[in-house]
Amino acid sequence: MGHIHAGQDAQHRAAGQVVIAAIRERELSVDECLKAVRGPAVGGVAVFVGTVRDHDGGRDVAALEYTAHPRAGGEIARVAAGVAAVHPVRAVAVTHRVGLLGVDDIAVVVAVGATHRAEAFTACRRLIDDVKEHVPIWKRQVFPDGSSEWVGAC
Repeated sequence: MGHIHAGQDAQHRAAGQVVIAAIRERELSVDECLKAVRGPAVGGVAVFVGTVRDHDGGRDVAALEYTAHPRAGGEIARVAAGVAAVHPVRAVAVTHRVGLLGVDDIAVVVAVGATHRAEAFTACRRLIDDVKEHVPIWKRQVFPDGSSEWVGAC
């Protein structure tokens, strides 16, 4: 019970689709991504929401500024399609915000709908990890004293 057979697994992979893959300058909606990946064949939805925290590396943080390369929109779509193609999921959605964000603002939303929860969790983790690794979006931390630094920049 609850096991996917090889034929069913291939069917589920073929059904996976990217319903949202976007870089946005406006506030992100968790509900938009959640609703986008739900459906009658979906038995589990996994959602990851990344927010701006008030500290990093022992320092207080006042804000984050995200900047995207012009090809970031295409890359986020490519990454989402890659996850949908190799995981037995029904639908994936991912939005990433750019611009100046304050503490507690939502920076990224990832949602995955699958027939079973385990597949949803696995694909959701892969999707956020791949977005962070492959999509050319950079962040600059702004500190309360007005100084700033780029995170991960050489």
